[in-house]
Amino acid sequence: MIKLLIFDFDGTLADTRELIVRTNQEAMRAMNHPVLPPERITPTIGLPLEEGLRTMMPDVAADQLPEWVKTYRRIFESLKGRIIPTLFPHVEETLQRLHGQGFVLTVASSRLSRSLNDFLRDMGIAPLFTYVLGADNVSKAKPDPEPVLQTLRDLGYPASEALVVGDMPVDILMGLGAGAFTCGVTLGNSDRAALLAAGAHAVIDDFAELSAVIQRLPA
Repeated sequence: MIKLLIFDFDGTLADTRELIVRTNQEAMRAMNHPVLPPERITPTIGLPLEEGLRTMMPDVAADQLPEWVKTYRRIFESLKGRIIPTLFPHVEETLQRLHGQGFVLTVASSRLSRSLNDFLRDMGIAPLFTYVLGADNVSKAKPDPEPVLQTLRDLGYPASEALVVGDMPVDILMGLGAGAFTCGVTLGNSDRAALLAAGAHAVIDDFAELSAVIQRLPA
């Protein structure tokens, strides 16, 4: 029986795509790099920042990455007050209902914990979450199972009682690697085919469908 829910943030709970794409493009301009189109950037959302930069721009030398990261974060801070991410439809009411039903809600994100907690607070959903992991809280990021394994260990749940919910194949692979159930969402930066190919136990197109997925999973 599912008792613990582990959510990704970007592209799963909140629509941060425009903010992330614009930040990357402005960073490219600042670093005198050709500006990539959104379709080259969105597949890297959900990866740790440095890994995403390497994936997008393999031509960038490794010793330049610290400056890229610094530039990205500076631009992100300047843009986040103008391009304000919002929760996807039905996220808040679904989380409220699940919390009220006694499910333990957590977050495992590749975003730094300070930024992640700021967004959760500003969106008014921070009190619903018992446990929040950012990229700086683990040594190995998605798709490695460490974020899920750490959550299970710290909260005292077996993998058989956990459901990982995310919009990218790395979320699904992270959950499967830990032995948890997984649910993909098509609201963010991937599609149904890619999520199923990664091995998702279920895929939803509307966050409100999550309760039905939980009920269908083996007890």
